[in-house]
Amino acid sequence: MKLLTYIIALPFIYTIALMPFRLLYIVSDVLSFVLYHVIGYRKEVVRANLIRTGFGNDPVKRLSIEKAVYKHFCDLYLETFKSLTLSKRQIQKRFVVHNTSIMQDLALQGKSVIMMCGHYASYEWLLSMGYYSDHTAYGIYAPLANPYFDKLVIKARRRNGAFLIPRRETVTTIKKHAKSNHLTLYGFASDQSPHIKKKTYFRSFFGTEVPVFTGAERIAKEHNIPVLMAKVRRVKRGFYETEIIVLSKEPKEVKDYEITDQFTEELESLIREDPSHYLWTHNRFKRLRKTTA
Repeated sequence: MKLLTYIIALPFIYTIALMPFRLLYIVSDVLSFVLYHVIGYRKEVVRANLIRTGFGNDPVKRLSIEKAVYKHFCDLYLETFKSLTLSKRQIQKRFVVHNTSIMQDLALQGKSVIMMCGHYASYEWLLSMGYYSDHTAYGIYAPLANPYFDKLVIKARRRNGAFLIPRRETVTTIKKHAKSNHLTLYGFASDQSPHIKKKTYFRSFFGTEVPVFTGAERIAKEHNIPVLMAKVRRVKRGFYETEIIVLSKEPKEVKDYEITDQFTEELESLIREDPSHYLWTHNRFKRLRKTTA
């Protein structure tokens, strides 16, 4: 069944990939209309997220943001398919990275880098970061349930010069790279909701105490890998710019959770600039700290 689904979907995916951008965004507009107005895909989740974070207090403004969220959501995934046919020159024209000297200076010092980001703007095209540095780029990802689509995703991201590391293999792979002095850049999307465990770290996200991923910080501290953050912004449809900021060049020297806290604060600030570019279809508040009366 998985192979059949893949065979049926593949012609549509490559049709999207070969479309000129102008036509691609017409398809995106139609798709976003269907998802929002007809199917109502995760509309309750999006609305609840916006209300909890304060972006949905004004019903008129909330509806405007909701529609923009779905338009950006569809743009993002169609742009991912488009990556299957984009050249390096085309990606660099549409995804511009500023202050790349931060990465290059670290590369000249023989230091690998951890790059944290949120699911904001074009986090998919962020995998082209390897074009801007002498580091070999790796993205930490969760493999898809369908192995055929998983291979396609790997192929699309590999075109941008990035390799992928399955989430469960992250620690062992990074340890292996560290032992061989492999100069690497690891991309961590660190804003999803982890399962709650005994030692889970909670902190505020838009005024709500939520569990947060600390894996990037823990790995950085163990190997003393400098931690940067990519703040991606959409300039206009199909065009993005990325600002790189330093979270810590000496992770072993900072207090526990300081890097994670700074990342979360920077992410909040970025989302406030334009909340419609965040992935609100994921419930960031589905796991909350249990309280006792």
